[in-house]
Parts: sequence; C-alpha cells; structure tokens
Amino acid sequence: MASPTSWSEENFSCPICLDVFSSPVFTPCGHNFCRACITKFWDDQAQYKCPVCNELFHTRPDLRANILVSEMAAQFKTSVRVKEQPCVEPGEVPCDVCTGTQLKAAKSCLVCFTSYCQTHLEPHQRVARLQKHRLVEPMDHLEDRMCKKHDRLLELFCRTEQVCVCQFCTETDHKSHLVVPLKEEYEVKTAQLGKIEAKVPQMIQERKQKIKEIKDTIKLSKKDADTQMADGLQALTALMRCIEKWRKDFNQTVKEKLKSTEKQAEDLIKGLEQEIEDLTNRSSEVKRLSHTEDHLHFLQAFRALKDPPPTRDWTTVEVHPPSYVGSWRRSLDQLEETLNMGMKKLYLRNLRITPIPAYEGSWC
Repeated sequence: MASPTSWSEENFSCPICLDVFSSPVFTPCGHNFCRACITKFWDDQAQYKCPVCNELFHTRPDLRANILVSEMAAQFKTSVRVKEQPCVEPGEVPCDVCTGTQLKAAKSCLVCFTSYCQTHLEPHQRVARLQKHRLVEPMDHLEDRMCKKHDRLLELFCRTEQVCVCQFCTETDHKSHLVVPLKEEYEVKTAQLGKIEAKVPQMIQERKQKIKEIKDTIKLSKKDADTQMADGLQALTALMRCIEKWRKDFNQTVKEKLKSTEKQAEDLIKGLEQEIEDLTNRSSEVKRLSHTEDHLHFLQAFRALKDPPPTRDWTTVEVHPPSYVGSWRRSLDQLEETLNMGMKKLYLRNLRITPIPAYEGSWC
C-alpha cells in the first residue's frame, strides 16, 4: 500500500471545504467529509443528501469517524509541511490557516482576506470559483490594506486629503480630488524624506554647539566668581569683625548670582538636550522609514514625520555672565558709610564731646 506522502492532497481533501480532512466521518453512501463541514451542510438544507453523489436520506444519518482516513490525513499534513515548506521566519508573513507550526505564506487573497502557504493555496489554483480570486504577494495585516467603506485594496493616494483610497473612492467621496498611484506618491514622499533626513543632523549639531557655548560661559562665570570672592577676601581680611561680616554678605550675593546664572544655564541645557533627544528619535524613525518598501505603511507613517517636531529658535538665546560690579560698589559704599560712622564715633570719643558706647562692636 502506498504511504500517505506518495499521495496528493486530493486524496485527503474534504469535498466541501476543499482542505485536508479534519475529524473525517463517512456517510452511508461511503463518502468522507470533515465532521464540521457535513454537519453545517445538513443544518442549512431542508433534505439530507450526500453533497457528492446526491443520494437522498430519509432521516439524518448517524455519522461515524473514519479512523483510518483521519490517521492518514494527519500523517499527510505533517509530512508535507515538514518536507516541502519552510516555517515562517521573523519579518515574514505566516499562513493564516496553519495550526500548530505556522508556515510561510506563498500568496495572500484579497477576496478571502487570508494569507496561504503553498499547501493551503492549492484550492485557489484548482477550484474554478476560487481561481477568480485576486492573489498577491504575501501581505501582513490585510484588513489594514483594505478600504473600510468599499472593501477594496487601497492602491491609490488622494493628494487633496492626503489619504490612501481605493478605486471606488475615486468615483464617490474623492471624485473631484487629485488622485495618483501609491508608487508615484511614494517616490515624491521619499524625496521629501531625504531632505528631512539631511536637515535633522544639522539641527542636532547646532544644538550641541549651543550647549558647548553655554558650558563655556558657565566655566568663565565660575572663574570670575572665584576671582571676585578672592579679591573681596584679600581686601576685607585686614578689617575688624564688622568688615568680616560685610565680606560674608558680599560672597553670599556673588554665590546667589552665580547660582541664578547656573540655574538659567541648566534649564536651557535641559531644553536643548530634550530637543536633541526628540530630533535623534525622529532621525531614527526617518531612517527606518526611508528603508521601507511598503508603500502603504510608508505613506501612512510619513504624514506624522513630514514636519520636524516643534523646536525653539536658539539663535538669540545666550547666558550672560552675572555682573558683580554693582554688588561690589554697593558693598564698598555700605562699608565706607559704616567706617565713616565708626570713625566719627572714634573722633567724638577722642574729643570727649559726648558720651558714646564703647568701640567694641560699634561698627557692625
């Protein structure tokens, strides 16, 4: 007896679903069917007859499992799938009919909205009514490629409304609109994408340069602050405790101004770094999109990538080093006033014109 692998699928095909038997049963006339197929067939009929030979049964026959055909059909499915067809790899379109290990789809049917491996595609190549179906190269997510209104393939692009449409759409809602094939619009958008891709790195570089300028400014500001505090310390250390108090007040003022400048710089850097991150992510999305050959996915994703993310105009943004001249002058004026008052008190004390408090701590 020949093994199942030496037979064709026709030997194990259900006459109703045209696929390899699933839970095969036989009728009194000897013909085999999938249990679910013959059951549904009789549920929809007023009379019980054989779909193959049309033999009429007065009562609904009791269906019995055909164990031999079931085992041979199972062996046939396993041997054919393992021997003749590759399993689906990442990024490939799987067969929607396969159970268990999914095989790579050979074609997608735009009528059935289903992708088939070579085995499950066979009925479309053999059965007359299925041969009229439109088969295309395997496509994933077929339902997303079909017009929701007309149930037809999205193969045109409406430039007026910037959406993908089917042929029927051009005769109804988009009748007066400018419509072109997907490929034509794909080429236009690809050219635009190239310009965007070239512009993003330049914007990133400009922001990196601005960060460097801000950091350099802060570095100089810190150096200047250190110089100012050192100069103040050198000038005031020779004075008494009152002068030491003014030195501390002056240093506190300088630090607060430096802190304010650093805070301003940190906020600007955060803004620039955030824009760099956004632009870097956009650059990655643009590069990924520029390598796709899927026209529909490209056009649907391009609309969101066409314009760069909102960014700030940084050309006039600068961090100005804090000025300590005014603070230094005010401190000197206050110190001069205090010293003058102290000198006056000393002068009056020396003249013994009026009694005054002791000199200790009188300046502060």
